[in-house]
Amino acid sequence: MFNPEQFRVLLVDLTSEKSRVLMFGDRTLSIGGCGLAAELYTTYGKLDEPYDCPDQPLIFAIGPLTAYFPLMSKCVMGFKSPYNNQYTESHAGGRAALSMRFAGYDAIIITGKSSRLACAVIGGRHIEIKDVHYLSQFDVLGTGKHLRRIFKSDSGHRSLLRIGPAGENQVSYAAVNVDTYRHFGRMGGGAAMGAKNLKAIMILGDTPLDYPKSKTYPTLYKSLYEELTLTPAMKKYHDLGTPENLIPLNTMKALPWKNLQETSDEGVGGISGERFADELLLRKTACAGCPVGCIHVGLLREKFAVGKHEFLYRQVSYDFEPIFADGTMLGIKNAAHVLLLIEEFERQGLDVMSGGVALAWATEAYEKNLITDKETLTPLQFGDAEAYQTAIRHLGARTNDFYYELGRGSANAAEKYGGSDFACVLGQEMAGYATGEVFFVSQAYGFRHSHLDTAGYSFDQKNLPQDAPLIVQQLLEEERRRIELTTMVSCLFARSVYTHEKIQEALESIGLGNIGSALNSRIPEIQAHRWRLKFQTGYDPALIQIPKRIRDVVNWKGPIDQTYMSKLAGKYNEAIIEMAG
Repeated sequence: MFNPEQFRVLLVDLTSEKSRVLMFGDRTLSIGGCGLAAELYTTYGKLDEPYDCPDQPLIFAIGPLTAYFPLMSKCVMGFKSPYNNQYTESHAGGRAALSMRFAGYDAIIITGKSSRLACAVIGGRHIEIKDVHYLSQFDVLGTGKHLRRIFKSDSGHRSLLRIGPAGENQVSYAAVNVDTYRHFGRMGGGAAMGAKNLKAIMILGDTPLDYPKSKTYPTLYKSLYEELTLTPAMKKYHDLGTPENLIPLNTMKALPWKNLQETSDEGVGGISGERFADELLLRKTACAGCPVGCIHVGLLREKFAVGKHEFLYRQVSYDFEPIFADGTMLGIKNAAHVLLLIEEFERQGLDVMSGGVALAWATEAYEKNLITDKETLTPLQFGDAEAYQTAIRHLGARTNDFYYELGRGSANAAEKYGGSDFACVLGQEMAGYATGEVFFVSQAYGFRHSHLDTAGYSFDQKNLPQDAPLIVQQLLEEERRRIELTTMVSCLFARSVYTHEKIQEALESIGLGNIGSALNSRIPEIQAHRWRLKFQTGYDPALIQIPKRIRDVVNWKGPIDQTYMSKLAGKYNEAIIEMAG
């Protein structure tokens, strides 16, 4: 089933309810993961059509090392974004990648639109489009429970991707939930699925996978496994996890609070990684194929019977970004209240980061009387978790005109209601770092408008000289390094272990040394290809604006240097335009 030269791709057409398998491309050119997704979109995508055109493809791609090595366990979703109608990617862990490998596919492409709400069941031996119209407007958790009861086979190698009301209602930052604790979160993959009348995708890993025959494979696997589990390389992610960042960023006055009106608050201890670990951590779990266990699951306890000791217990995963978006950005200083809001975002199927930042803008707009109870349907106030829980439900349902507009993004809502100066949008709603000029430019102008594209925040913390051309060169080099990992497709947490040389060794050990030899030449080409697709689908850096609120940030280094930030933006734009040709 495995072809060392070409990719095995499944095409599923929801309109005709037919599918076919084809051999596609050249592994030494597209490599896999983000490179394969971009190549498939070039072939099957509709560059000039909107995201909700039935012929637009949803692409799920894995890499050459998927399932063969630890932490090679992520999947790339390539699609035209409902948020900005440009080609984009989202990456998720869970079991999706390994399920695809055990189903025998390097990529799955879904086109067309179902005539009724559907679940696509995809395996190596079984493909079915199942009518699930009765799940319309079901939340993510209820949908998961129901579908797992229906499809009981292959549970160990099965992955369930599903959307909530937000995806069906076309909220532009609706997410795709993957196996409960992971997500294709940013840029609206949930709305792209909803536009196809696709409630869920069940991937069945129902075929065998041959064990690599080389003598070097077991030795290399053991060496990498031990480095990942017995050395400090992954200790941070296993212990406190990314919530470890809250107190240091707060101390540096680089943590956004209350819609970035502040960059530190003495109440951070109530929602720190330490507080979650001491009071709410129930267990740790991991994506399939990962021995680290970086998914921290908190126990949410709610009293539901007045006067009786009866409680409802729920498990909610958390990490730094959701705590920022549902905690500091909303002025919430109680860890249990943060979990409550994270879970409500999960139920609605909303990207927790964009959703939290959008509600932070709405709260400040409410305080400034730009909007009233007529729009919000509940009085919004920083720190009021109960009001935010109600607002999240309205946002997922798009209850009225205000929530409809807010569901298109907070910058869009600000254009209609006012408050653009404090809409904290950097290409999409910002991530949780107020570290400085490099981060703000890198997210605003970056390929996925994600803090994970280049980790610009780390450049700010190094206090490098304000040499805009040099910094831009380093940002693009970091992007190339991460593209190498996301062609494999590796968890980016493991980037210190999977060096370029280790990746080449790993490819050689499973008989793909030709791909390893091609990396140096192909990764820059894949980087340029992805940027070309973004430009071809409408990206115009001249339209990107960094809002006044962000330009006015003051952190541990002092006020933002707006002249330097403008130089960075200019040089970054020149570099990506030149790269994309």
